[in-house]
Amino acid sequence: MMSRLAEAKTMLAKATSDLNRIRPLAENKAVSQSDLDGAVAAYEASQASVEAAQAVLRASQIKLSYTRINSPITGVIGKTKAKVGDFVGRSPNPVILNTVSNLATVRVEFFLPENQDLEVARRIIEREKVGGPQRGTATFELILADGSLYPLSGRFDFIDRNVDPTTGSILIQVSFPNPDKLIRSGQFAKIRTVLERVKGGILVPQRCVSELQGITRVFVVGDDNKVQERVVRLGPSVGSDWLILKGLEAGEKVIYEGLQKVSDGVMVNPQIVSLETIEKEKT
Repeated sequence: MMSRLAEAKTMLAKATSDLNRIRPLAENKAVSQSDLDGAVAAYEASQASVEAAQAVLRASQIKLSYTRINSPITGVIGKTKAKVGDFVGRSPNPVILNTVSNLATVRVEFFLPENQDLEVARRIIEREKVGGPQRGTATFELILADGSLYPLSGRFDFIDRNVDPTTGSILIQVSFPNPDKLIRSGQFAKIRTVLERVKGGILVPQRCVSELQGITRVFVVGDDNKVQERVVRLGPSVGSDWLILKGLEAGEKVIYEGLQKVSDGVMVNPQIVSLETIEKEKT
């Protein structure tokens, strides 16, 4: 196409030169009028040839532009699925050429069970009633697959409008900045956040708590080594422990082993074990 345009421009240059030479000669009657008319016709024909060649070149450039596909975003590209010569983008072979991920910000999706969603929602509502932070302001931490803590915090982005009836859970999305491109699409990680801070909270191992006819209880040992049954109100679980909201005081001794052998009012000879020792035994 470029060669045809160059040829047409060469012919136009020649026709222009011939016309410029013949026109003054025709004015002086040195050449016939028919020679002038022929030179003008050749010039106009050469002009039309140049315009036609330019139109063909533009059409070819437009067709060529269809073979170049530019990504609409800047990011990291995946494996190309199509080969040279494949007809793509339309049936019967609607091949997806490639996928580009914008890694500047990474969205992390996870599912929260329905019962936990209700618990979190109630606590947020209660917190807002007493003037606490509004919903959506919590920050999130990301624990990567190798157990390391991602250094940047995430922000709440989206919660689905409904609970998935097949799994009984609701989708939540959190966004994390990713300036170093450390996080990639498809990775697995854990999400951690602080809903509230409880001052002077009491934690007891979950195995210390038993339930009887809908009543949760623990057994404590007094200074006289007598066992007392205490009805407690449980808060959320924290790791392998329960947060006790009501029913225990700080410093009281809670029975950890032999719960099947004790009852309210019996005397025992306790062996005191610290929580640190219990945690070491678990590990």
